[in-house]
Amino acid sequence: MSVLSRRDIEKWLKKNKISERLIITPLLNPKESIGASSIDVRLGNKFILMKRQSLSVLDIGRDKNSKSVEKYQESICVNYKEGFHLHPHQLVIGSTFEYISIPSGLMCYVIGKSSWGRTGLIIATATKVDPGFRGCITLEIINEGEIPITLYPGLPIAQLVLHETSDRDMYNGKYKCPVGPEFPKFNKKNEDWRFWMPKEV
Repeated sequence: MSVLSRRDIEKWLKKNKISERLIITPLLNPKESIGASSIDVRLGNKFILMKRQSLSVLDIGRDKNSKSVEKYQESICVNYKEGFHLHPHQLVIGSTFEYISIPSGLMCYVIGKSSWGRTGLIIATATKVDPGFRGCITLEIINEGEIPITLYPGLPIAQLVLHETSDRDMYNGKYKCPVGPEFPKFNKKNEDWRFWMPKEV
């Protein structure tokens, strides 16, 4: 399906039925936030940091308990107007400042802004957001540059590129209405990834 234009985005934001409406709140400055084919989103003030010294290795194949993942991650909150220093080759998990509700019939991709990309800041998010998703979108942010970058909660960090979908399937995933970044939730089904082999063709 084609990418939604500014006019299309504004139509979805103004739908009469709230269940059919694209919701991005708070949308602080619609005139500046909505571009020709995307809408900017801002950085929230909650982060999950990695603690390198806490685990020698993260082996999800051996330990599917999410608690093992949390051993090397910690949550922090940064006050607005205060900076957060992201060091070279450091990964931090953040989220959008905006709470987003994607109605049936739409999906979007989260894409980093080129101005940040030119400094080495990469938004390595799980880029697809399905119809029916509600919540703040988690962003995996990494500094691939050579010097620390100061990030401020509230700054435009990424953009949503929206598409109409060809059917009405809805999101039924593990992350329900998050209001900030969440620890990863790996598959807890009784399967052993180490011994998985594809079937012979």
